[in-house]
Amino acid sequence: MMMTTILVTLVMLLIWQINIIVALAFLVIFMGLELIFFSSVLGSVGDGSWIILVFAVVMFFIMYIWNYGSKLKYETEVRQKMSMDLLHVLGSNLGTIRAPGIGLVYNELVRGIPAIFGHFLTALPAVHSMVIFVCIKYVPVPVVPQNERFLFRRVCPKSYHMFRCIARYGYKDVRKENHQAFEQLLIESLEKYIRREAQERSLESDGDGDADTEDEPSSRVLIAPNGSVYSLGVPLLSEFRVDSSKPTSVGSTSGEVKPEDPVETPDAEQSLEQELSFIRRAKESGVVYLLGHGDIRARKDSWFIKKLAVNYLYAFLRRNSRRGTANLSVPHSHLMQVAMTYMV
Repeated sequence: MMMTTILVTLVMLLIWQINIIVALAFLVIFMGLELIFFSSVLGSVGDGSWIILVFAVVMFFIMYIWNYGSKLKYETEVRQKMSMDLLHVLGSNLGTIRAPGIGLVYNELVRGIPAIFGHFLTALPAVHSMVIFVCIKYVPVPVVPQNERFLFRRVCPKSYHMFRCIARYGYKDVRKENHQAFEQLLIESLEKYIRREAQERSLESDGDGDADTEDEPSSRVLIAPNGSVYSLGVPLLSEFRVDSSKPTSVGSTSGEVKPEDPVETPDAEQSLEQELSFIRRAKESGVVYLLGHGDIRARKDSWFIKKLAVNYLYAFLRRNSRRGTANLSVPHSHLMQVAMTYMV
């Protein structure tokens, strides 16, 4: 209870931005009541109140194991993500057959290609003609407007038809939208992103924008150790303009871009229409949700305590926790799941 009061006070100050006097008054009143309750529990341990302390220790232990396992799993996924050079070597077909349709690959990574995608390439006979890596994150705002729900970024050149999408929800948003409405809003946001990208290219004459610059840190995005991403820009769509604010002609020693300026506009318009048409045809072919279940196992040379915590306690909590598929409201005919085990 005392920890809850402290955390609520921090939320009042950092997120709700309530007056510090009101927050301190809340802390003093409720912390005083809880300290009185806690002192009474300590004073009557011999009369049976010890069970309350045992219950508190057990709850703390469960939360610590869950946080430890989740953080270890996320850090392992970050370290083992696929290399962009490997995707370039595989080519636009990704070393397999590209079937018509859109594949939504759900993962927790904000940057990089998850290793589970490589598992999809080896386990499935074909991959969809358009692949979108969807990452759902909660930001410290009450509600995220629908038109600012998604942040897109291109992965690899245009011929790959691969994008990254960060779906942002506020702490008061309820994820109960129908999967068809979710897909429609996602596709509309993707088309807006592509049009805006084409406009920026025509203005900046930037020929290097096809690749996904994964290694560039964004000053407007804060990534917590557990994988949570917080937007530092106001309004929420300001992240889209991070790259567009960078001058591309400064320090350039190559003269390959400038001669293409006079003939780039009609080609850009034709390329834009072709890509939008490709997205519509892929949407008509169907949308499939590709879910990867990544489990972690301790290595054989790990300490006994780590094996106990990861292989048994954390695994037990994951098996009995609510799966991500329960929040998607997607028919099973549109779901495809692949499991993968990480050795930590």
